[in-house]
Amino acid sequence: MPASLPATLVALLYGPDQPGLVARVSGWIFERGGNILHADQHRDMEAGVFFQRVEWVPPEGANVPAMAREFDAFGRSLGMAAQVADRARRARVALFVSKFDHCFHDLLLRWKTGDYAADFVVVISNHPDLADAARGYGVPFHYIPVTAATKAEAEARQLSLLRELAVDLVIMARYMQVLSAEFLRAAPPVINIHHSFLPAFAGGKPYHQAYERGVKLIGATAHYATAVLDDGPIIQQDVARVTHRHDVPDLVRMGRDLERLVLAQAVRVHLETRVLVYGKRTVVFD
Repeated sequence: MPASLPATLVALLYGPDQPGLVARVSGWIFERGGNILHADQHRDMEAGVFFQRVEWVPPEGANVPAMAREFDAFGRSLGMAAQVADRARRARVALFVSKFDHCFHDLLLRWKTGDYAADFVVVISNHPDLADAARGYGVPFHYIPVTAATKAEAEARQLSLLRELAVDLVIMARYMQVLSAEFLRAAPPVINIHHSFLPAFAGGKPYHQAYERGVKLIGATAHYATAVLDDGPIIQQDVARVTHRHDVPDLVRMGRDLERLVLAQAVRVHLETRVLVYGKRTVVFD
């Protein structure tokens, strides 16, 4: 796994469009000796909202946390909502899994080969099946069974573990449980992979639903988890063509390939601070 990145700040900001925003942001960075590496912006023409992602290297010897706080205040002075991340800090990631292992293996293999500048610090599961596999990747495994009667207690144990490990991101890698609103309010951001092209076929057994409707496309959707099932802001999607000759096992097999790729892409853009959540939507910068 790669060493930490050099100190680089990334800011995401949005708010009412107004003349001179790009110049004012770049000027603020220039005046403090920063060097812009990447800058991208988007305007929602219907809502009149401006979005920007800017990445820059602070001057040598700069107090990076203080600069991040100063930029946040600067964004507010422009009437913009801003969030600033230091890319030198590696995010701490928790995987939630059940029995399906395709996304679990894919993410951990990508991490092991250095694709993610993050640390996968724990695997949490409601089944013991993947314990040996997790330990084989060198990641601690915690088995926390969940039933209707013990759900609140299990989620409290999960949250305690996330806090103890200072987790920044939770990935539901086909974790076959619905997280409660109370859990989501207390947890860091949660990315879920749903095995359909949302908003079609939300809920359980979407491949069976797709087969019954005779669809010609199946898909997978990675989104941020919210209290409403399969309704969170969408980060990434992809599809594959199917025909009447494909049965349910075919759809499941094809869908798993999509799930791996879509979830991996969503995790990457989140870790690179490329996703700006705006209401029920996202702006995902290249």
